[in-house]
Amino acid sequence: MPRLVKAGNSTQLLVDNTPYLILGGELGNSSASSNEYMRPVWPKLKQMNLNTVIAPVYWELMEPNEGKFDLSLVDSLIKNARLNNMKLVLLWFGSWKNSMSCYVPEWVKTDIKRFPRALNKDGVQQEILTPFNRDNLEADKKAFVTLMQHVRQIDGRQNIVIAVQVENEIGMLGSARSYDPAANAAFSQPVPEQLLRYLRKNKNNGDWEDVFGKGVATDEYFMAWSFAKYVNEIATAGKAVYDLPMYVNAALNRPGWNPGQYPSGGPVPHLRDIWKAGAPGIDLLAPDIYFPDLQHWCDLYSRSGDALFIPEIRFEKDDDAKAFFVFGHYNCLSFSPFSIESAEHPESEPIGKAYSILRQISPLIVKYQPLGKVSGFLLSKDSLSQSVTVGDYRLIVKHDYTLPWSPGSRDGAWPLTGCTIIAVSPDEFYVAGTGVVVTFASTTTGKRAGLLRVDEGVFQNGKWIPGRRLNGDQNNQGRDIRIPMNEYSIQRVTLYQY
Repeated sequence: MPRLVKAGNSTQLLVDNTPYLILGGELGNSSASSNEYMRPVWPKLKQMNLNTVIAPVYWELMEPNEGKFDLSLVDSLIKNARLNNMKLVLLWFGSWKNSMSCYVPEWVKTDIKRFPRALNKDGVQQEILTPFNRDNLEADKKAFVTLMQHVRQIDGRQNIVIAVQVENEIGMLGSARSYDPAANAAFSQPVPEQLLRYLRKNKNNGDWEDVFGKGVATDEYFMAWSFAKYVNEIATAGKAVYDLPMYVNAALNRPGWNPGQYPSGGPVPHLRDIWKAGAPGIDLLAPDIYFPDLQHWCDLYSRSGDALFIPEIRFEKDDDAKAFFVFGHYNCLSFSPFSIESAEHPESEPIGKAYSILRQISPLIVKYQPLGKVSGFLLSKDSLSQSVTVGDYRLIVKHDYTLPWSPGSRDGAWPLTGCTIIAVSPDEFYVAGTGVVVTFASTTTGKRAGLLRVDEGVFQNGKWIPGRRLNGDQNNQGRDIRIPMNEYSIQRVTLYQY
């Protein structure tokens, strides 16, 4: 079974009993709803060197009539992933997708009495199922359990499906919390002792406002707890029939926006503790990253040693550099640009070139990351140089355009560049990436570091196959190693001191 395990201070996803990094792409929302539409998509995904496809499963199409299930789209996804030698992560578009209940079946949408909606502060119904209704929960749970039973039945031996996302970008919009009658009744009840123990915030009893005070922050805590409990029950029921790793993704809180303007109560950074307390059946809380400052958001989700899992990120030209950075710098399990099938020229996509390299070095990353021997770097015009000390050497990594003879050095805009560096012995490193220059300094007083040997090469079936011996102009007469902008390579570097 695919599963999450601890390895030192790292968490690893085991697939076929081997640590696995998801070099993924998420399909656009509607792409997986048609086998005909998907037919030309699979070759494109293969051209971009994905090892995993993150694909939606739609409640409305899976259960068009109550109690009558059609899982043919799921069957097709698993079949085609298998044919293309890829793994799958399934996204359950159930009660909520980007907060809205747009993927619930028609028989749920049209029976408002049985399946009530959330209300905003003015009492206006929203296109959002309330999490405070048992019928809503039970209908979703029944469908999700059916999905997990089916996946186990048709895939329990081959394990094409390696993880499941439960719901999508959960949160309340229109106001910070729902004001439907069941929500109001729950809000006036004492804060659950389970939550108070976890947060260690307040030993006093009382309702939500007594404990946390009045305001939208309290409203958001309340919704986060309520969403987490709802999702936990669904996930726990699904795991009882097929125990795959499960995660919940977050629509991030846009800076300057208030709860309800962004999806209030989702697993955003400041609510992660509430989600952990309310949803212990969820293995990972994951950010969907569409805002600038990648490192800021990654730092927030990798606090306390948590594994970083990026199920969705904006599909753009700099994703190649970002992928090298997150897999090197963090305990990152997944990287997945959104609407990956929209690539017009998949054979030349930067992320595909990065994935080609990352596929080769993944065994080294998962071997040496728990030992603290893997580093990642992301460089821009605002961050021209970074460094790290590894054993007896200090590694200084710079943007390729810092070289005055680099063709783009005088350009106004400098694209992001990045690399992963792996120390496999005290004097030996693999450098993989694009658009970087690396120099080495000795940490021993009175000593200098020199390049003893630099080989460009590839890994084939896990074995290093050296190509060019890089010297002279290719390593600046022994001063540094370089992977030029728009080139992608792996260089094996052996150092010495003199």
